[in-house]
This record gives sequence, structure tokens and C-alpha cells, in this order.
Amino acid sequence: MPQASATMNVMLAAARKAARALARDFGEVENLQVSRKGPSDFVSAADMKAERTIFEELSKARPGYGFLMEERGVVEGTDKTHRWIVDPLDGTTNFLHGLPHFAISIALEREGVLVAGVIYNVVRDELFWAEKGVGAYLNDRRLRVAGRTDMRDAIFATGIPYHGRPGHEVSLREVERIIAKAAGVRRWGAASLDLAYVAAGRFDGFWERGLSAWDVAAGALLVREAGGVVNEIDDGDFMISGAIVAANTTLIGPFTQTLRD
Repeated sequence: MPQASATMNVMLAAARKAARALARDFGEVENLQVSRKGPSDFVSAADMKAERTIFEELSKARPGYGFLMEERGVVEGTDKTHRWIVDPLDGTTNFLHGLPHFAISIALEREGVLVAGVIYNVVRDELFWAEKGVGAYLNDRRLRVAGRTDMRDAIFATGIPYHGRPGHEVSLREVERIIAKAAGVRRWGAASLDLAYVAAGRFDGFWERGLSAWDVAAGALLVREAGGVVNEIDDGDFMISGAIVAANTTLIGPFTQTLRD
């Protein structure tokens, strides 16, 4: 395993610090399920607290870098060449319901190019990380995308918008088309982890529309550094938001074509 860069160590430390509080807060969610008000406000506070921790840690270590964050939005920095892209709690609905499947996602963009990414599965203590040109790793183990070449053997992951939100009907039609050709489809509720699982070979592919940069920036780099392909569903070039499709080099063609049919 190569030595992580100084910048990667900064990212890993920020993710771990935020994760400690999230893990404690997650332990409290079950106690809040019985309250009439429900745990929504509590989860929102946990989300904001995690984002504040990450913001403070990264700002201290790399003063001047800009931010794109789910809660705060765009924070301009004096250094216009670097930008952190952060989702402090991906899988909020899972967290809210006491489901142990959520993550912290941090990516670094340099002059518009993704150069580093971290996705931390808090409950399982799985730290996925990648640096451009260095590879993708789970803790200290090198990752490669799965080698399956036949869609009939493959499991794909996706996200489905709630009924009434834009893209719901399109998403259901796509699921129907993929299910007809694949071994299965999973909807686990955290896009960052879906992409990390593609990089780790657990899922063979992932697609979803209507995503924001903080949902997918770190995951897209992980998949590419694990030997996979990340594209835009409809027209090829992926611009770290919108409609994403990811798979290995063999499946990406038939997978994408099935979505477009």
C-alpha cells in the first residue's frame, strides 16, 4: 500500500473526528423513535454538527481552500484552485430510522479535477479512500471493481426518488429494464456508499439521476481509481452532478444502453 499523502491524511483525520460524534448520535436515534415529534430535528443537528467539524478541521489544515457543502452550500476561498466537496451525512433517512448504512463523503477538486476522495462507513468502520493516479483502497487493502462480464450475473445499485419528486417514473422504468436483464437491483439509500461498493466489487454497477456533486464526487474517483468507468447516463461526459452510471469496462456499455432503451 502506498503512503497516503499529507492532504489525504488531513481528509482522513477530519472524517474520523466527525464520525465519532455521528456514531454517538446514531446510538441515540433508537431512543428518539418513540417520541411524538420524532428524531428529525435531532438528525438535522447531527448532520450540521458533522459538517461543522469537517469544515473546521479542513479549514485549519488547508486555509484558503473553498468548499461546496450540502448544508452550507458554496464557501469561496482565497485559493481558487482547490475546493473541498463535502456530504457530512449521506444516508440521512437511514440514520433517522436507525439503519446502520450511512457515510461521510469528502472529495478534493484541484483546478476542476477530482484528485482525492474519502468515504467513511461510520458503523462498519470502513474507510474507503482514493487519490488520482495512486489507486483506491478500503482501509489498507487495494480495491478493484468486479470482473463480471455478463449482466445476468451482475447486481446493480440505484436510488429511487420519493413519489412526487422529479424523475420518479423514469427511475421506476429504468429499474424495470435492469431487473429484466440482471441478477438483482439494490436500493440502499446512500449514493456515496453505492459507488464505494462498486469500487470494492460488491456491486457491479450503479446508476442514479438528479444527484448533487457532494453525493458522488468522492465515489466517482474511487470507482475510476479501482479500474472502473463513470459516465453521464445520457451523453457520456460526467460532470460530478446529474445522472451518473458506473461499472467495469465490460459492463458499462450494455448497462448504459439498457438504461437508454
